[in-house]
Amino acid sequence: MDASIQGSHDRLRLSSELSGVSGEFLARYNRPGPRYTSYPTAPVWQEDFGAADLESVYGSAAAAATPVSLYMHLPFCESLCLFCACNVVIQKDKSVAQPYLEVLKKEIAHVARFVDRARPVIQFHWGGGTPTYLTPEQMEDLFGFTRERFSFAGDAEIGVEVDPRVTTSRHLEAMRQLGFNRLSMGVQDFNLDVQKAIHRIQGYELTRDLILESRAMGYASVNVDLIYGLPFQTAASFAETVERVVQLLPDRVAMFSYAHVPWLHKQQGAFAAHLPEGMEKFRIFRAGMEAFLAAGYEYIGLDHFARPTDELAVAQRERTLHRNFQGYTTKAGADLYGMGVSAISGIGDAYAQNFRELERYQSAIAGWGLATMRGYRLTRDDRIRRSVINRLLCHTVIPKAEIEREHALRFDEYFAPEIARLEEFQDDELVRLDKDEIRVTELGRVFIRNVAMVFDPYLKEQAAETRPLFSKTL
Repeated sequence: MDASIQGSHDRLRLSSELSGVSGEFLARYNRPGPRYTSYPTAPVWQEDFGAADLESVYGSAAAAATPVSLYMHLPFCESLCLFCACNVVIQKDKSVAQPYLEVLKKEIAHVARFVDRARPVIQFHWGGGTPTYLTPEQMEDLFGFTRERFSFAGDAEIGVEVDPRVTTSRHLEAMRQLGFNRLSMGVQDFNLDVQKAIHRIQGYELTRDLILESRAMGYASVNVDLIYGLPFQTAASFAETVERVVQLLPDRVAMFSYAHVPWLHKQQGAFAAHLPEGMEKFRIFRAGMEAFLAAGYEYIGLDHFARPTDELAVAQRERTLHRNFQGYTTKAGADLYGMGVSAISGIGDAYAQNFRELERYQSAIAGWGLATMRGYRLTRDDRIRRSVINRLLCHTVIPKAEIEREHALRFDEYFAPEIARLEEFQDDELVRLDKDEIRVTELGRVFIRNVAMVFDPYLKEQAAETRPLFSKTL
């Protein structure tokens, strides 16, 4: 069958299955669960893992000579978006940026000592906060400082998160000249009532013009972020937003579920009474998904969509897709070195996170050169389960023979309790179980976090927490 015809059939089938989801079914599966940008997830990590432990991990990575991915967290924003759950510093006085950059450069220099120049940087990303809070001159200085200490591959993926409200033509020009080739920008929703409620007024024309200008400058990929479940959203209004986004032809779209955690982020309490919940929120999600599928985007998984020619879609078809703290990525096998306040590293079989508080981060860098708050070394069982969960989230299938060869085990014996639990998912037509593989159905892809949770034994301990540690799966 022609691929386009098959794709059309798949979209129609998924649309039909989504329309058949009942309130009872949704209540059973829409519960708190991890997004699995790591396994084990951050609540499992240990605070007795410090800077010396991280340096030991650096040493092991150097011996393995793996490729390098760099992430730098630039936390500053001019104003607070009320939905935000990121680690940000709100400050209109931009003089605060330069002292932070000087501390960040000390961390960069320290980390670079452990990374041989023979190891290529194949991925470099600036996140935040708002990286374009910096001046073009500050960006040039930070990028140049980094390039002097690491070896960048000629085809490195170099990306940055931008806010259209504060990103100028000078920013775009400077970043493009430095080598940035990917932009990711937040939209969230174009509906004015929603924008007022979340304190983020961002017109369609402003966003459109920034994307057009970026294309003209030669940025290879432009990605857009949306959020469903925001105050005053409806399925109809969100469908209008998605229609306008489709007109902008982004290469990738992340359509995140709004995570309402006011006990962690007090500002979210301002609009609690106006949030769509339950089936209403699910209808908003369904409207967005159906619109992107109808426009020809491929559903990568969880909350990501990509054009068929995009590297993510190609990697998924070729089964080379990977998942890390930046979400889905084509750079499997690279060690991720995170720098900046709250930044996370994933290197070999270990994770580490920097202090979240700006003062503690700066003090730790001044004293050691690293600011490790907590970390974790994976056990053999962790490595096995990480392999299973990654295959599931990236490729929607767990080939048992692959896991058996990779980890020298018998899958059906090792995961006998999990397979028994998945029988309920099979009854609900979310997975198909057979002797060779566990495969998620089209509807199961929507609830794939729930399937992954079956393989996570740490959730039993975390269930005793008084507050949920994770957002709901939809």
